Amino acid sequence: MHITLVRPEAAHKEQAFAFRQAFFDAGERVIHGSELLDRTEKYEPWLLTVTANTAPETVSPDWVVTDTFFALDFTGRIVGIIDLRHTLNRFLRDFGHCGYSVRPDARRQGIASEMLRQICGIAKRAGMTSLQLSVMPENRPSVRTILKNGGVYQRSFPCEGQQADIYSIAL
Repeated sequence: MHITLVRPEAAHKEQAFAFRQAFFDAGERVIHGSELLDRTEKYEPWLLTVTANTAPETVSPDWVVTDTFFALDFTGRIVGIIDLRHTLNRFLRDFGHCGYSVRPDARRQGIASEMLRQICGIAKRAGMTSLQLSVMPENRPSVRTILKNGGVYQRSFPCEGQQADIYSIAL
């Protein structure tokens, strides 16, 4: 699957909300890797926040430098979202460097695997040596995506009354 990762821009507003609505229509309320796009009612403040979070000088004091990207298919439609957290703070220690989601009607096409492959390249160019990702073991598609990109199981941790697994990808 050919996709292009692009930083969110003002011109993406309508598409971003259609992307978000696709999850809601499928009964999904959480969009992993979206930097809270699933919880925002106004695009402009969300865009200001994700843009500010890309630089050490402007990142929110309670967060870490984070790059957020929309994944566009060959028609320019937003089919996924992925973020890259350059460091891990206390909150992120178990959750990891990266979260991602694929639009429900675009799944099973290799989009998540390609997004993660591309984000690994971005992370390496940013000087990172590995990525840590967490996943619920029953989320088999995400586990396969991580394994396909070289993920190695590291440990498990309790998460919302269940066990989540942490994988590491060497860059």
